[in-house]
Amino acid sequence: MKRNLLHFLLIFPWINLFSQLPQGYYDTTAGLSGAPLKTELSQIITNGHQDHGYGGLWIAYQTTDRDYFYENDGTILDIYSENPIGPDPYNFNYGTNQCGTYSNEGDCYNREHIVPQSLFNEAFPMKSDLHFIRPTDGKVNAMRSNYPFGKVGTATYTSQNGSRLGNSISSGYSGTVFEPIDEFKGDIARMILYFATRYENKLSTFSTGNMLGGSAFPGLQIWELNQLLAWHNLDPVSTVEIARNNASYQYQGNRNPFIDHPEYVEEIWGNLIDDTEPPTPATDLLTTGATSNSISLSWTAATDNIGVTAYDIYTNGTLKTTISGTTITISGLAPSTTYSFYVIAKDAAGNSSPQSNTTTGSTLPSQSGENTSCGSENFESIPTISSSSYLIRNWTNNNISWAATDARTDQTINGKAITIRNGNVTSTTISDGIESLTLTTQLKYSGTPGTLNVEINGISVGTIPYSSNVSTTTINNIHIAGNIIIKIINSNSNRIALDDLSWTCYSSVLKTLETNKDKLLSISPNPIKNDELVVKGRNLNTIYKAEIYDLSGKLIQKFTHPFKYSNKLNVKGISTGTYIFTTNMGSIKFIVE
Repeated sequence: MKRNLLHFLLIFPWINLFSQLPQGYYDTTAGLSGAPLKTELSQIITNGHQDHGYGGLWIAYQTTDRDYFYENDGTILDIYSENPIGPDPYNFNYGTNQCGTYSNEGDCYNREHIVPQSLFNEAFPMKSDLHFIRPTDGKVNAMRSNYPFGKVGTATYTSQNGSRLGNSISSGYSGTVFEPIDEFKGDIARMILYFATRYENKLSTFSTGNMLGGSAFPGLQIWELNQLLAWHNLDPVSTVEIARNNASYQYQGNRNPFIDHPEYVEEIWGNLIDDTEPPTPATDLLTTGATSNSISLSWTAATDNIGVTAYDIYTNGTLKTTISGTTITISGLAPSTTYSFYVIAKDAAGNSSPQSNTTTGSTLPSQSGENTSCGSENFESIPTISSSSYLIRNWTNNNISWAATDARTDQTINGKAITIRNGNVTSTTISDGIESLTLTTQLKYSGTPGTLNVEINGISVGTIPYSSNVSTTTINNIHIAGNIIIKIINSNSNRIALDDLSWTCYSSVLKTLETNKDKLLSISPNPIKNDELVVKGRNLNTIYKAEIYDLSGKLIQKFTHPFKYSNKLNVKGISTGTYIFTTNMGSIKFIVE
């Protein structure tokens, strides 16, 4: 139950030691507002920040999150279980009830990242920043998961203090959200505003989680920002926050400016709510270079009354990607092909500019020996019925049929993406073989980074990594000829979005490998014996790379500087059959019996 500030100060006079705002701490903000004020605050609260590590949070909670305000019993002050108008449903003692495992509410407390750590790939110092990481009930923390904060319509879960999970009725967002009780809505808002300010120069590298913005200003999705501004006004700064801010400053060396100066919130973001003015169009869009599979673009920036935050890039009338800068290289294009491009600017409120001028550019012809693009899949044709459900999905594009199991279709990367969970994406039969495969991935919602397995004709040819950041990976030297079936496998419950799959043709390696310049190489004996490949020839020590292929063109083994010390190579484990040994000096067949 809530206690008054006088009672709190009389019983715990030691906290007064921390209550003085450092003189001159915010002096450099004089006269600033909007984005410049936010940037100056970012600099102030970055200076002096001391990262004490993830384990240091447990230590900090001894002074930052003890209940000397409600029950006044020194237990952990947990915003997900505290009852401000009556007895708490349960209490945690500092240290002794630290998680650990849990099954039910009240089992233990752990460290709740109000901004989910998966959005920044668990990187430091964000992972251990005390100002937005609170000790909370482990079970409720798990139920909140990585969902953004918002107003719940119909709750699918309600904690014992009334915190709720369910569908959003916050304006502008209809996904799943988590809603704390009214007592702590302002606390939540000011913690997220702190994060968007402290790390504004990193936001473009983070995942949004449907809450963060992709640029320094405003730093948040507009729907989330509007909701947080409402909560900031609904629940003003409390003595709980003031004491926590002071204790956090003593431990970590920086402060939450929106607790010290609540008026900064309005001064930075207040005019965004009614922003209906779109940016001007970008101008002077032109191509600045091309290769056989890419075209580079640049343009003159658009302008806006508040600020341009992003540019949508369109290729042949279809949205290709979104960036914050004014240059980009569009890759994955076909050789000797002409493409058209235009860009559309967006501002912080989501207003879109008219499209820029349209420019065209042509990729170069494939060079001699260069692999050509065999095919691509951008997932724009995936079905959208029951898009958020995990189902079997079937579609056809570019005369190739695809099937995805345990898949949803409502997530995006560069346009539509297919998201799989304990499932796979599989093609029908594709001709012309495969030399390399490229795929863009992103981990959605909760989970940890990992890898997808790629199979061609049922044989594993490599892995594709994924994390909460968008990444594009190429597997080279696949070397499989003839008809192929591509299969991409996610073997766990992580929800992985896939986009912009492409592959190059088989490079006809057997047509070029079996050459031996001036008969410089020989293998003796041949067939080889005792798992030992003995190579003879002149200047073997100048060979810097060697590879062994089977007759399907698949790479079996490779060596770097193979003959630095000897002319013998250990090939133990290679099955009986005929192979090709190739080097930068030539290649030759050999037999394993």
